[in-house]
Amino acid sequence: MQLKSFSIGIDIGGTNTAFGLVNRRGDILVQDRLHTQDYANPELFVQAIYDNLKPYIEQYGKSQINGIGAGAPIANHYTGEILMSANLLWKGAIPLQRLLSDTFGLPATITNDANATAIGEMTYGAAKGMKDFIIITLGTGVGSGFVANGQLIYGHDGFAGELGHTIVVRDGRLCGCGRKGCMETYASATGIVRTAMELIALHERDPIPEHEDWLLNVFSRGDEISSSGIYKAAVTGDPLAIEIFEFTGKILGETLANAVAITSPEAIILFGGLAKAGDFILKPTKKYMELNLLSVYRDKIDIIPSGLSERDAAILGAAALGWNLTH
Repeated sequence: MQLKSFSIGIDIGGTNTAFGLVNRRGDILVQDRLHTQDYANPELFVQAIYDNLKPYIEQYGKSQINGIGAGAPIANHYTGEILMSANLLWKGAIPLQRLLSDTFGLPATITNDANATAIGEMTYGAAKGMKDFIIITLGTGVGSGFVANGQLIYGHDGFAGELGHTIVVRDGRLCGCGRKGCMETYASATGIVRTAMELIALHERDPIPEHEDWLLNVFSRGDEISSSGIYKAAVTGDPLAIEIFEFTGKILGETLANAVAITSPEAIILFGGLAKAGDFILKPTKKYMELNLLSVYRDKIDIIPSGLSERDAAILGAAALGWNLTH
């Protein structure tokens, strides 16, 4: 059977949706985006994506497109539905896979966004050639995907691998999921800001005489604290910013040590905005992971940044889902 040349990748977010046409080398030949919230129902949303891509489907040839892959929050690979996503306007069970297949006239499959990123890393990125790895997406929240023996772990119901919602601090910070102490509340972009605010409050109660800490100065001026601002402060040598990254890396590293004991990965790949902090987050994460590993795992597991650009990773990951589909 002749291999088809292209796959369509769709990354659905609560605010924006990115989509594109990708070849087998991982080149994005066409890409565009739309505002997810502009569409009152999922049928109109899928139709809008199709209308955008239709000229290119005709240009490259529908017969040369193998299929459609889509990544979305709370997307279930087994049922083909998005179920009760807090980040989307549409409620109930959304039959996304069926809507895509019917509208495009092509086979389609879906998974959650972190799993799509894992498949993208395995197909095009830092995990190419690896059969056992974990990817952690450090964005507004924390997503994760586990690959073992060359296969993505979905679990019996399609929701396996939610490392961001493992409890890392008993009775800790309240999470959006309704529980307390989830890793997402500490090791995400929003979590690191919460850490900053807590440490600033401690310094306010126990002030440092004539301090020159950038973050404390920002706070005293009433400026907004952000994860990117904390990174910029760390680059300048700000001690409070460095302390924040050390604390965040400790939480993340300890959690990864537990995850290693379950799947024994070759590598752990960090992706997303917080991962761009480089050694500020990588070094403490690696240090605390190694300190908490069983001896049989020590010095065997790399922690590395993603091999995909943040701009392209979502489309590539989703498109990679489409290569294994059959008509």
